[in-house]
Amino acid sequence: MKKNVAIIMGGYSSEYDISIKSGEVVYKTLKKEKKLNLFRIIISKQEWYHIDDYNKKYEVDKKTFQIVKEKICIKFDLVFNTIHGIPGENGEIQSYLNSLNIKQTSSNSSEASLTFNKTKCKNAVEKFGVNIPKSIIIKKNDSIDTNNILSVLKLPLFIKPNKGGSSLGISRVTKQKNIIKALNNCFNEDSEALIEEEIVGREISVGVIKYQNKIIALPPTEIISHNTFFDFNAKYKGESDEITPAKLNKNEEKIVKETAINIYMKLKLKGFSRSDFILKNGKFYFLEINTNPGLTNESILPQQAKAANISLNELFNSVIE
Repeated sequence: MKKNVAIIMGGYSSEYDISIKSGEVVYKTLKKEKKLNLFRIIISKQEWYHIDDYNKKYEVDKKTFQIVKEKICIKFDLVFNTIHGIPGENGEIQSYLNSLNIKQTSSNSSEASLTFNKTKCKNAVEKFGVNIPKSIIIKKNDSIDTNNILSVLKLPLFIKPNKGGSSLGISRVTKQKNIIKALNNCFNEDSEALIEEEIVGREISVGVIKYQNKIIALPPTEIISHNTFFDFNAKYKGESDEITPAKLNKNEEKIVKETAINIYMKLKLKGFSRSDFILKNGKFYFLEINTNPGLTNESILPQQAKAANISLNELFNSVIE
């Protein structure tokens, strides 16, 4: 019997368009699977709906997460979660689906909530013996004194949303006078700003997946941005060089893969993840983990899967139980 799979995409954040692209890649890749009935489900603040191949829309009943199509009520056996940001990556959609006893492909609610909060996640990871950059949190309504900030942290600084992704709202600050502007930019995305000391080194990203019943780390990627850091344009508009596999020595590769797997397992994650690190003087510093990484053709995780001789079809099927 065919399995009804809802591919959810969109979301409530500035990552909406990227999520739509990820969802479309999943849909087009799995479309030929004879064992699956696929349904694209668009999630937005205004509405939830299924859109078919003829661009006809069908409303999703939020009480049951079901649709009625050609007078037939369709229930979903599984949700393939491709929403970046809220509500797909912060645990919100996971909690909702769990209340309806519907399985979904990404990490569970509590784990997603933890990893979506960069500060809480870094604090948890530090307890595993992983190096992290020095940082502080500033809230939107806090009284801001840049002298106090610089008494704790040294320039240059990265100012980024504590919750969010796709490098939206991030600034690299080299002068004290630019801190307030960067904070205001950040607060357009989130009510909390994470201020981190810059660690100058090589940026390394590692995907971790469960494949053929085994948790594995994919070949690492080195990210060399054409800009001052790996911002939105570098990530999605080709303004970076992404070298997969990264040119690491055997010991460095072993350490970063083992660290990424250790984080994945100890945080009790599932589905796909991608951990970002800075390599400096032989040490890896953990920046953040993405539990719903991009799945577009330009995204890092699919590049890493390809380097591991795992096709997109095999990658996406690995999370379909």
